[in-house]
Amino acid sequence: MKKITALIVSFVLLMSMFAGCNVNSSKSFTFNVETGDSIKLKLDTTDDYDISSELPFVISCGDEVLSQGTFILAETYDEYVATASDAEKAKMLDSGKKDGNDYFFWCYNDTEWNYVIKINGSNTGIVLGNNVSEESAKECFNRLTITVE
Repeated sequence: MKKITALIVSFVLLMSMFAGCNVNSSKSFTFNVETGDSIKLKLDTTDDYDISSELPFVISCGDEVLSQGTFILAETYDEYVATASDAEKAKMLDSGKKDGNDYFFWCYNDTEWNYVIKINGSNTGIVLGNNVSEESAKECFNRLTITVE
């Protein structure tokens, strides 16, 4: 009887240790881009999110494509911001810094949600577009970490 009680107590303790654990997964790729920079993209892939290694890169969840991204010259970041700020059908939603990188987030014609990102310490930027929703665009962007290798 003591062995059974000890086994049950051990099992309960083991299960309680794992119950508090949060399982996170990620996937990353390093791209050698035309600016000469090596840019690492890391995506939090929990909840069935995924990122492709082909250009333009794609962020998906299950079988649904959510966002597509492509690399740009960092100097064109300001042009994207100016164009989005002046376009009649565009609405600025957010701007700031994430992971040390400047970003600008806008909606165009209530059908496209776009980020333009200037990668700190490089000559490279990213345009990340989403045709699903504002929430989907934000989720993809927040799951993404962008660094220079």
